[in-house]
Amino acid sequence: METLIEPIFLSRLQFALTIGFHILFPTLTIGLGLYLVVVEALWLRTRQELYYRMYRFWAKVFAINFGVGVVTGIVMEFQFGTNWSRFVLIAANVFSPFLYFEVLTAFFLEAGFLGIMLFGWKRVRPGVHFLATCLVAGGALLSSSWIMAANSWMQTPTGFYLADGKFMVTNFSSVLFNPSFAIRVSHMVMACFETSVFAVAGISAYFLLKGADNIFYRRSMGVALLMAAIFAPVQVYVGDTSGREVFHHQPAKLAAIEGHWETNKDGGAPLSLIGIPDMAEEKTLFEIIVPDGLSLLLTHTLNGRVLGLKEFPREDRPNSLVVYWAFRFMAGIGFIFLLIMLWAAVLWWRGRLFQNRLFLWSLVAVQPLGWLAVEMGWVTAEVGRQPWLIYNLVRTSQGISPIPAGNVIWSLSLFVVIFVSVGASYFYYVLKTLRAGPDLTSPIPPIQRPAGMRALETLSERREKE
Repeated sequence: METLIEPIFLSRLQFALTIGFHILFPTLTIGLGLYLVVVEALWLRTRQELYYRMYRFWAKVFAINFGVGVVTGIVMEFQFGTNWSRFVLIAANVFSPFLYFEVLTAFFLEAGFLGIMLFGWKRVRPGVHFLATCLVAGGALLSSSWIMAANSWMQTPTGFYLADGKFMVTNFSSVLFNPSFAIRVSHMVMACFETSVFAVAGISAYFLLKGADNIFYRRSMGVALLMAAIFAPVQVYVGDTSGREVFHHQPAKLAAIEGHWETNKDGGAPLSLIGIPDMAEEKTLFEIIVPDGLSLLLTHTLNGRVLGLKEFPREDRPNSLVVYWAFRFMAGIGFIFLLIMLWAAVLWWRGRLFQNRLFLWSLVAVQPLGWLAVEMGWVTAEVGRQPWLIYNLVRTSQGISPIPAGNVIWSLSLFVVIFVSVGASYFYYVLKTLRAGPDLTSPIPPIQRPAGMRALETLSERREKE
């Protein structure tokens, strides 16, 4: 059992704090990048001034978020060398390419075209500017995909052989497209999209309630809700599929998530809705269950066999209490978003979408829930993998750097101070940007048609005159 002053616990805590803080920013970067692509496409398609104003306003928030995300991400990656050097020695042949490709997409693709996206309106053609926006948004997606691929490999390792205690790659495609890669990337990306559009909708709803520019924030909120109408139900489906993937490849994690202790032999496995898993007593207290519900969800049969947590040695079990409730917070938020969108559909049908103050306040209230769901998802995934660093192959205790606890305490304390400062600065500038509101007066760059198209239009006009 880890104590609070052991290097392994402190290093895990430091990495959890770092990634928990960092992940807040890529979540918005990924989703807001897609939102900007949609808004600019509407601007080019319709030539309505409002979409241009929307793009410029939300791009400011994107830029602040992107900058802070890069800084916090670099700090996180340094810890592989300082706190997890033994893991690096063991798995560098597999793990290093993922970090290399992530840096390439983050700094060469995202950062390379970000300048055109923010400052290139009067310097490049509209099509080139739109391409830059797409590349920045695509770079954010690629960057996150490499990180998710690395983490997925740690969850479901494939494509390797062991030589002198080190992982050697036999097939990089197998390493990349490991069994959990596709569904975990989909789940994370959908979470980013959903979090971002609900953030835009919540901010817009707040300013509508305060009587700000009605048309601008109505349109911002409308586009966000249209996107959320797609993402909310898709995320519920993807989450269900992700659960079945865990059932097949990480049965101990699944049992811990569900507080499921006994393997069902006669009949189906019950679904625990609410309870308090007790690791010492090996049971879930004050439990409310649905008979056969877990078997039905995971196997689509009423008597499907689901391994209980007692099937695994005590030292190989994740902390069921933590992942049980982290998962339920995450899943519950997903269903809250789905219900919000059903409510929005009813209000839109009745023509009251922007007038119902209770609905607008609800959008404001649920705005932070997307980030909470992302954090709870990571807790579920990472605590659920314990005590393994590489699932069923390398224990977390085998990957820690040989450093004293005092060094980790010092760096952990420093990180806390830095993150508080960075977080305060971030919120100051974001809130300042939001309070300033959109720019509704500056000149709009003309949308130039290609030379060939202008020539054809001129020729057509001449023929009409003749």
